[in-house]
Amino acid sequence: MGIIARRGMLGSIGAGLAVGAMGNMPLWARAKRKLGYAVVGLGSYATQQIMPRLAQCEFAELRALVSGTPAKLEKFGAQYGIPRTHWYDYRRYDRIRDNPDIDLVYVVLPNSMHAEYAIRASQAGKHVLCEKPMAVSAAECEAMIAAARAARRKLMIGYRSQFEPHNLRAIELVKSGFVGRPTLITSEHGFHIQPRQWRLDHALSGGGSLMDIGIYSLNAARYLAGEEPLEVSAMESTDRNDPRFATVEDRIDWQMRFPSGAIANCVSSYSSGHNAFRVTGTKGWVGMDPATSYAGHRMWTRRDAQTSEVTLPPPGKDQFVAQLDHLAESVLTGIPLRASGEEGLKDLQLIEAIYRSARERRVIKLA
Repeated sequence: MGIIARRGMLGSIGAGLAVGAMGNMPLWARAKRKLGYAVVGLGSYATQQIMPRLAQCEFAELRALVSGTPAKLEKFGAQYGIPRTHWYDYRRYDRIRDNPDIDLVYVVLPNSMHAEYAIRASQAGKHVLCEKPMAVSAAECEAMIAAARAARRKLMIGYRSQFEPHNLRAIELVKSGFVGRPTLITSEHGFHIQPRQWRLDHALSGGGSLMDIGIYSLNAARYLAGEEPLEVSAMESTDRNDPRFATVEDRIDWQMRFPSGAIANCVSSYSSGHNAFRVTGTKGWVGMDPATSYAGHRMWTRRDAQTSEVTLPPPGKDQFVAQLDHLAESVLTGIPLRASGEEGLKDLQLIEAIYRSARERRVIKLA
């Protein structure tokens, strides 16, 4: 899962991109231009994390904005030099079909809106990057995958940690046998949520901490294990007297058993702070804290009674830029798409099993 080297990217350019004397040209130049993103939803994550990173991308750039708030379109249109012809509200969203400057759509909306706007983007002939969780049900995920497939467009989910160098190094260490045979994975994510936000409204979020910060615990356990679980057992802990949790859960703890025999113990919480994982095996362990933050990642390993901090060189692209560029690169070259819609579907299927286990207070066997 290492980041593809530039040399490899240039060597894999698909049909329609001439090589010949242009061998030293950047990939986007061979395609005549960088691919254009339309960002759908101008909340804090889109405006503070995603849009600033697009200026650093090698293969893509910001071309259009979608928002139901005219003041946001005015503000960010002016800030990024986006012409009014490339501003859309939700009522006119489908008109992106007629804009050839838009190749890619990044859906950064509340969870319950992901499926609708991703499907409409696919139907408009655009490739889609959708924030996680992919949707609020496995059925919605399947509909998104079907729409992209029918339109012959790509569908990617925003698992930025799968592009973060420390996380990639942890995966490599486990795969290489550094820890021996993995026996235990702990994956814990949580924060103290503030009241009066859409994440605490079940109609918009589809659930509580598990549909937000908990997906980091779940996805990390899966990519560190390198296999899919056989069963899950979960327990919910929510103070229903707390007005924040009138419609959503606070904390869920769950355990997953994998075919290899490894066990994952996971935490998702809106009332305690966590951002860490550790893989323990028969020969040692590798762990991170913080593991999936926006910045400041730290990693340690232990083997032969020696604990060491792992220091990595600064990456050529941070996790946000690498993720944004990956979809464009996949469209331009045909390289396999990492963090596809199928990846998002697997997480939602497990989330549904976790909720069911907590509700029914029993182990749920998985197919």
